[in-house]
Amino acid sequence: MRPKKTILCVDDNEQALSVRKFMLETRGYRVLTAASSQQALELFREGGIDLVLSDLIMPYMDGNELVRRMKELAPEVPAILISGSVKAFDRANRADAFLPKGACSPVELLERVRMMVARKRGPKKGHGPRPLISEHATEHIAEHEAETSAPLVVGA
Repeated sequence: MRPKKTILCVDDNEQALSVRKFMLETRGYRVLTAASSQQALELFREGGIDLVLSDLIMPYMDGNELVRRMKELAPEVPAILISGSVKAFDRANRADAFLPKGACSPVELLERVRMMVARKRGPKKGHGPRPLISEHATEHIAEHEAETSAPLVVGA
């Protein structure tokens, strides 16, 4: 059985935090919650976080600043910012994605979380990028060009 991925949810709204925690836990994720940016940074420093899901508008330190600080510690951990009051967010932010609350369904949120956790994991071993042309084909092209002194046009 695969180990559960750990998601750190950050929101100063306790009700929103508990709903998000329930939604993610029922999908098999391990969820840590923080009701403040400072508490979130402390949990993040302990390590083991696979994804951060944070509210944008919070007192003392907003979600964007929180993500900026987290990226300084571990740039490979993806972060998603969500907001109920901001509908579009400048791409200059440090988060990997932005989702407006209410404008995206729970299914969309879960799909984005799934994609981001998979991206952090990276490509499967042994499934790296494949060359567009095999070594054998490259040799064949080189032989053709040497014999005819004309480039081989594929698909013509």
